[in-house]
Amino acid sequence: MLLSVDRSDATAGQSVCFDIIAAVAEREGIDPVDLEPPEYEALYDVVNPEALDALFATRSNGTQRPTGRVEFPFCGYHVVVDSDGEVEVSDPETDLE
Repeated sequence: MLLSVDRSDATAGQSVCFDIIAAVAEREGIDPVDLEPPEYEALYDVVNPEALDALFATRSNGTQRPTGRVEFPFCGYHVVVDSDGEVEVSDPETDLE
């Protein structure tokens, strides 16, 4: 099963990292504030959250960054973040099909 978060209508200032946490929390059926150690892996143990947010943020001159994507495992899921801000969370087994 795949969960996707479209940030095109997101409020200003909402980070990609928040979207990742929210998407994984939704998959787990919990509130995002409950997605914390020791029961769950910390996002900062997998990826640098500030660097990830900066990678997909609009440049200081207002231009968009080039296209790209980042993929990594988090809390037992496969996470993909595209340069357009879309966050996809899938089961690792799904990626093998």
